[in-house]
Amino acid sequence: MLSAQTISIIKSTVPVLEVHGQAITTRFYDMLFQNHPELLHIFNHVNQRQGRQQAALANAVYAAAQHIDQLENIMPVVKQIAHKHRSLGVLPEHYPIVGSHLLLAIKEVLGDACTDEILQAWTEAYGIIADAFIAVEEQMYVEAEQQSGGFRHFKPFTVINKVVESSVITSFYLQPLDGSSIPPFTAGQYISIKAAIPGEQYEQIRQYSVSNISGEPYLRISVKREDGGNYPAGKVSNYLHQQVQIGDVLPISAPAGDFVLQSNNKPLVLISGGVGQTPLYSMLSTALAEQVKRPITYVHAAINKEAHAFVEQLKQLQTEHNQLQAYVCYEQPTENDTLHVDYNKAGYIDLPWLRSIIPTDADFYICGPLPFMKAVYHMLTELGIDAKQINYEMFGPALDISTPALSV
Repeated sequence: MLSAQTISIIKSTVPVLEVHGQAITTRFYDMLFQNHPELLHIFNHVNQRQGRQQAALANAVYAAAQHIDQLENIMPVVKQIAHKHRSLGVLPEHYPIVGSHLLLAIKEVLGDACTDEILQAWTEAYGIIADAFIAVEEQMYVEAEQQSGGFRHFKPFTVINKVVESSVITSFYLQPLDGSSIPPFTAGQYISIKAAIPGEQYEQIRQYSVSNISGEPYLRISVKREDGGNYPAGKVSNYLHQQVQIGDVLPISAPAGDFVLQSNNKPLVLISGGVGQTPLYSMLSTALAEQVKRPITYVHAAINKEAHAFVEQLKQLQTEHNQLQAYVCYEQPTENDTLHVDYNKAGYIDLPWLRSIIPTDADFYICGPLPFMKAVYHMLTELGIDAKQINYEMFGPALDISTPALSV
């Protein structure tokens, strides 16, 4: 337990963290990787270059300081991060390394404003926070290991099939190399793949949503090839698309994540953009199989039909299930798309169209690029939908999408 004085000191640093938080976490990562380059085997290098990891950590530190006297208030965030840590293989021995470098970064960035009293208070607070993470993550490791077909860390899986789903998305079907059973998962969860890419100094770990339903004799991931554009080309996605073939072996983690389909009688609305359809397609397939009386509206946005995965499968599902209404929005439909009426709307999802096709008394799940999710989230709130009804998944470090919408 932290003393009242320590809690008071930590809370006094909240305004400072609001201003200098990202500078602290940026310096933290610089020093961490300089002194412990072996940790580059765990962290996503692209998120580091884009600053998303630094921003996410700054938000987490800020929240911890705000709620240091009631840490139970941030347990949902702790569990969300713990899912990521478990899937990456973060271990208890990593926490002292992280703690020492975080304190060094605080001292360096704040300078004389960081007194010995403040540094000691943060040392004590970090110990409490680290213990909470370690305990939650150990429980998750145990649960992952003890379930049917379970395992604790990474396990080799064989690629048994590779299917091109669209011009940019390819599915990989995975089975355990040792012939053991597939661990169960909840629709919406992801696995981590550890890639040893030829010519790269460090292993790369990436999370990919499972796109099939639990109970099948394989895990399927459907991966978008990231060719660059506004961001660096995806090393792992290009490695998977271009080099990994049927028969190859990939180390993967057991399924993880808390963005999962809940079972109830309320209507279900799934809204995805681009490759954000992968966890939602698993949710859609699961809901149709297990929640047969639940009304479902599925809305997907893509560039055009060429980039849209699972097109024919979605049409078949809509034919077979009266409970499903599916809508497709193509940003730049081709002439062929228009000729065959393969979409419901051209351009972007907008508020009037969304209002005309979705119920408001529903559970909402959204996934896609960050600008897409921000825009959809704010359209939903403009329709009077409570934030508690809206669930979303972030590819990469968790950020808040309730801030003002970005253009899409």
